[in-house]
Amino acid sequence: MGRAADYSPRLGLPRTFKDRVKPVGVEKVKVSAKALVVWLTAMCVYIVAIAGRTSFGVAGVHAIDRFDIDASRLAVFTSVQVGVYALAQIPMGMLVDRFDARKLLLAGALILAAGQLILGFTDSYMIAIFARVLIGVGDSSAFLSVMRLLPNWFPMSWTPVLQQLTGAFGFVGQFFSAVPFLHMLNTLGWTIPFASLGAVGIIVAIAAAILVRDAPASSEPVRRGEASISIAFRLKSVLTSLYCWQGVFNHWVSMGPVMVFLLLWGTPTLTLGLGISSGEVGTVLTIFAVATVITGPLSGIVSSRLGTRRGMIGFVTPMIQAALWIVLFLFADRLSNPLVFVSAIMFAISFSSPVANFGFDTIREKLDRRVMVAGTGMANMGAYICAMLATQIIGFLLDWNADGHAYTWSNFQVAWLGLGVVWLAGMIGLAVCLLLQRRKNIAFRR
Repeated sequence: MGRAADYSPRLGLPRTFKDRVKPVGVEKVKVSAKALVVWLTAMCVYIVAIAGRTSFGVAGVHAIDRFDIDASRLAVFTSVQVGVYALAQIPMGMLVDRFDARKLLLAGALILAAGQLILGFTDSYMIAIFARVLIGVGDSSAFLSVMRLLPNWFPMSWTPVLQQLTGAFGFVGQFFSAVPFLHMLNTLGWTIPFASLGAVGIIVAIAAAILVRDAPASSEPVRRGEASISIAFRLKSVLTSLYCWQGVFNHWVSMGPVMVFLLLWGTPTLTLGLGISSGEVGTVLTIFAVATVITGPLSGIVSSRLGTRRGMIGFVTPMIQAALWIVLFLFADRLSNPLVFVSAIMFAISFSSPVANFGFDTIREKLDRRVMVAGTGMANMGAYICAMLATQIIGFLLDWNADGHAYTWSNFQVAWLGLGVVWLAGMIGLAVCLLLQRRKNIAFRR
């Protein structure tokens, strides 16, 4: 095929990343050391972002005492943070498409660091809410920036696995919040752990400024061409794409319940509901993080081979995960030592949560490459919209059911039904998208 056939007639750009990459086996692909340095540095920023995102999940019980609040007001912390994160995804995606990923990584890490420092030193509820807003904004650029860097520095055949590796190793941040951060919180109090996260954020921001570049020098003309695309074109492209909406709901139902557990209600449920110690909760979260690091790359390999079958796998797998959550809440309190049972359930759930990223692979293959990150940002909203709604509903139901008394396991069982309602809405949305896409494909074949 001639060179001109691979390019957009208007801008001289490949329409999708798939258009510009030859099939595997056509030519030997070499990956430079610079590409690995860029990816690993960007991933460090992402790991710190995950640590900042999940740190409040293990600090929920401490926050109740520090700010003298109930469950409903505690839920506002996470609802605000993930709400800001979700709403920022499309604008942030357009910014990453428009400007260098390096600039967005740097700015995001600094904003996140500022939020952690403010949160660490304040005892005011409203100032702490503002700090979580900053953390949500800073966090919102990390994953999308890495997604932008991958296809710029690596061949298309590598990107599904590298994407899952990035997501999987991001859970190293979950390990940091579950073990060293939680240990510091229990032994040193509130301020030092959050201030330490802020300091680490500044360090990785400096590393990103020095080591990360958006793309190899040879691709500069392409990047300048992409920058000329209008905001209206980017918005229309992603908001009218069934692939993007499918990605939203796929992310919603596969990762949303996990986010609710990790970002806020997991630790209070296990400690206050089941009587598990905070150290044992750290063990549960570590098992989940390690298992996700292992299963994530395997999911990337599977995704790269599924093609159009990703949609059906993305629909069936969340139902299996839902069954595991139901088993957890039905039987965990019937055991004298529920720690092993809860750990086993979370280990099993770790095999299903990486399916949330399948939509990103489809978007990267099907969507116009000029708006690929904006589309990825839209899909990445799914779990966080789910978490924003579910955390607040759970907090409301918990206070309503407890009626001013100490929270019990039965209170948490009722409260978590709120997640079921939000999850079901996501499943309906995913089913509608899959049906519409199927009809569209049938009509196209005719």
